[in-house]
Amino acid sequence: MAGNATNQVFGAMVPTSLPISHATANLSINAKPVGENRISLRHISSLRNIWTIMFLYLQTIAIMWGAVTYPLLGIPIAFVLMGRAHAQFASLMHESAHRVLFANKRINDTAGRWLLGFVAFTSTDAYRRVHMAHHRQEFGPDEPDLALYANYPITQASFRRKIVRDATGQTGARLLRQQLRGLTSTDSRVRHTLWKMIGVQIALLTVCIVLRHWWVYPVLWVLPFLTLWRVINRLRSIAEHGGLRADSDRRITTHSVHQHWFGRFFLVPYNIGFHLAHHVDAGLPFRSLPTFHQQLITAGYVTTASEYPNYRVLWNALRQG
Repeated sequence: MAGNATNQVFGAMVPTSLPISHATANLSINAKPVGENRISLRHISSLRNIWTIMFLYLQTIAIMWGAVTYPLLGIPIAFVLMGRAHAQFASLMHESAHRVLFANKRINDTAGRWLLGFVAFTSTDAYRRVHMAHHRQEFGPDEPDLALYANYPITQASFRRKIVRDATGQTGARLLRQQLRGLTSTDSRVRHTLWKMIGVQIALLTVCIVLRHWWVYPVLWVLPFLTLWRVINRLRSIAEHGGLRADSDRRITTHSVHQHWFGRFFLVPYNIGFHLAHHVDAGLPFRSLPTFHQQLITAGYVTTASEYPNYRVLWNALRQG
């Protein structure tokens, strides 16, 4: 599929053939959950998710404590782990955007905004609006990330330039500047939301100052967000949709990658790596995605031949232009 006026190209990595799936007791012929299975998969574990958020905060505090207590070794390790922490905050914010983090809508949205989104420099409500456009039609006219997915496979040199821009903070600084321009927006909602986000960041900085470790905020929170998190976000995003195109079959729009422990730990926490399953049914909470993915395999919708064995193999394919 040819792209827009900027000559973006899509679909160069579409599979040449797809497995033939069949209906099962759990899935319809179009791979949708049915009956009791659908009810079970859509169950939201609200109490468990309270602990999930609490543990994320405790983990983040522990990482920073380690950096302060043992700075020579702790700061480099903490910096890397804080990139992962931003991936975790973003993944849980994504759950809230889909309204599958908490069964109660008000609690879901409040937690998504104040405990996850604003903390990680994101408006959950604004993210939800553009992300739902992504799910309505991947690569459609309202797709927010077309430029991110376009023109793959790309050359090794082009891939390296993108990663260098991300790792050195150029991408993150540019996007943050664009975001802050919303302070002069004519839309009062945009301005008010940004001030809430800034207020949360000021509160985080204040805590660090009160604890007499002011440097923790810029070095272990802002800097990993501008650098390592941007690398993680790009690698994950292109592994989800890079080189594909619009289609009613989600296997044409979304890659499937076999999940290993290291990728799930560092790159795609909270099961977000089961991305084909997520796009087949975007109403499932993250705890249900591994089960649903296995059901897709049982139904023949996904096979080992149609799934990348790991992220390294897929990234190699993405940079073979």
